[in-house]
Amino acid sequence: MEFLNVLAAAVASYAFGTVWYMTLANAWMEAAGVRKGPDGRPENSGNPVPFILAFVAAILVAGMMRHIFELGGIETTGKGLVSGLGIGLFLASPWIMINNGFAGRPFRLTLIDGGYATFGCAIIGLVLTLF
Repeated sequence: MEFLNVLAAAVASYAFGTVWYMTLANAWMEAAGVRKGPDGRPENSGNPVPFILAFVAAILVAGMMRHIFELGGIETTGKGLVSGLGIGLFLASPWIMINNGFAGRPFRLTLIDGGYATFGCAIIGLVLTLF
């Protein structure tokens, strides 16, 4: 049953990411240096691999967060939300900042990608504690 909980949390985070990046698409493409195709979408938008990898990553993150929550006794939705927010803001986002900083990427990219990591983890934490 825990696998379904992890899967639901991953789907929720992935769905949020879809909305996040659709809303910030132009800003993200500019900051990331992604070239647009004639349709205004990223040139590789027809390639399913990044989308598949993103979903697999969401499952891995949700699975590890479930494990951490179990060990930490995080059971309420409030604690799940705050713990997820903390994981995204204080673990995932700093690594994104390091990678972007050394790659010479604009800080705006860190804010966009770190924002998704932060809120995506908060959503995972919330969903993991709903069931």
